[in-house]
Amino acid sequence: MQREIKHTFYFTQTPEEVWEYLTNPELMAQWLMPSDFKPIVGHHFRFTNPNNSFVVCEVLEVKPFTNLAYVWKNDWLVTQTPYTSKVSWTLTPIEGGTELSLVHSGFELFKDLTAHNSGWMFLCNKLGQLLKATK
Repeated sequence: MQREIKHTFYFTQTPEEVWEYLTNPELMAQWLMPSDFKPIVGHHFRFTNPNNSFVVCEVLEVKPFTNLAYVWKNDWLVTQTPYTSKVSWTLTPIEGGTELSLVHSGFELFKDLTAHNSGWMFLCNKLGQLLKATK
């Protein structure tokens, strides 16, 4: 079984503009989830799902405008299928904008992989709509 999700998205905004939506909690809440995120390695934070469950995270890597990675743990009490995974974002400047690559790895169960795959597609499309509105 494939144990990771990989997607690449293309935006007309600069890596700096896209980075803001990956690291500013107010902007993250518009497309991902509300959080107490800070782009500091070792910072523990959590995303709050619409059903008031949590995704518990820890920042692993911060290279401004280039790379961001964090641990992603589901709310074990709600899902009853505990897992710990890793979300990695890579921003690459391209002619006319930014290539944004997402890798979400470490899945054990197929249902977790498929649920997150469709979730990331929805969320990153929402991100694209927000970015288009900024131009």
